[in-house]
Amino acid sequence: MKRIITWCLLFAVLVIPFRAEALGTSAKAAILINAATGEVIFEQNADERLPMASTTKIMTALLLCEYGNFEKEITVTAEMLRVEGSSMGLLAGDKVTLHDLLYGLMLASGNDAANVVAFTLGGTVNGFVKQMNDKAKALGMGNTNFVTPSGLDAEEHYTTARDLAKLTRFALENDEFSKAAACETAVLNYGNPPYRRSLTNHNKLLKTYENAIGVKTGFTKKSGRCLVSAAESVGKKVIAVTLNDPDDWQDHKAMLEYGLNSLKTAVIEPPCSEYVLPVIGGNKESVTLEIKLYEFGVVDDGDLSCTVNLPKFVYAPLEKGEQVGSVIYKKGDEIIAESPIAVPEGLESGQDKPKFTEKIVYNIKNIVFDIWEK
Repeated sequence: MKRIITWCLLFAVLVIPFRAEALGTSAKAAILINAATGEVIFEQNADERLPMASTTKIMTALLLCEYGNFEKEITVTAEMLRVEGSSMGLLAGDKVTLHDLLYGLMLASGNDAANVVAFTLGGTVNGFVKQMNDKAKALGMGNTNFVTPSGLDAEEHYTTARDLAKLTRFALENDEFSKAAACETAVLNYGNPPYRRSLTNHNKLLKTYENAIGVKTGFTKKSGRCLVSAAESVGKKVIAVTLNDPDDWQDHKAMLEYGLNSLKTAVIEPPCSEYVLPVIGGNKESVTLEIKLYEFGVVDDGDLSCTVNLPKFVYAPLEKGEQVGSVIYKKGDEIIAESPIAVPEGLESGQDKPKFTEKIVYNIKNIVFDIWEK
């Protein structure tokens, strides 16, 4: 019996510290979070303000994606190109679309692309930087201040590992951003006149780690090596950030792998899997709506909830796939996902459409019923 206890204690001493040590990094600051919930899996000086080099372009690219209008063509001016460092190869007089600028930002880490975006969206670099800082404030990035759209060193240009993870978590919810961040090679068309050329992503993890889905590299002499990465596997998604990390590729592989292995699958089930709504003025009296459960990776599977938002009835006609409500999945106060609820089939108008007065009476009845329920 004593021998068994001794072996158990030895296991605890040897194995548990090794597990914690495996999460150590060479970085000055680091963090690993669950992308679905924002839960912190590991952190190391995560609130220290540091320069972040070209990981700055995550914000630049996000604002570009939110602006949209990707086919908009810009004629590049000499003023836009007054910036040094990495480039996607733009020259004064070139014609380039916002779509190609996005990929020039995320793959080639083009400082020229960042400046052209800044002038296009903000009028000036300073005008765009204000947009960057306004967005940072809106996202709750309280320890971040942007001075350049590219990430070139500047006084008072800083962030933290925690803020950068928060930004990336939000950015990855944008489909266009996610596609660009995960793209290994892109064939683009720009120049004067435009011609085809290929850009390769600087993020080596996209080729060396099978679960990698982005996000952005960065380096200056002042900042050191900076890296933001993300990985996804069987419904689990994690985000890793390191600032000033000489061994970032290996550190991120270890962090991402640990993060994915740390998460367990949680299931949020709706109160009811099917809802039947009356149809007013339709060729059918009712429509059945299916509400699906939601699966995601989580550190702690407590405090999960689902809210279904549906009207008391719907009016015909309705096209197949038309949204009539929504379902919100939450962990605590955090919204994990929100999905539309759509009709599974088209509903045509019936022969006897309800009169306007009948609609009013029907609505009043439901209002009274709602008040009575409360």
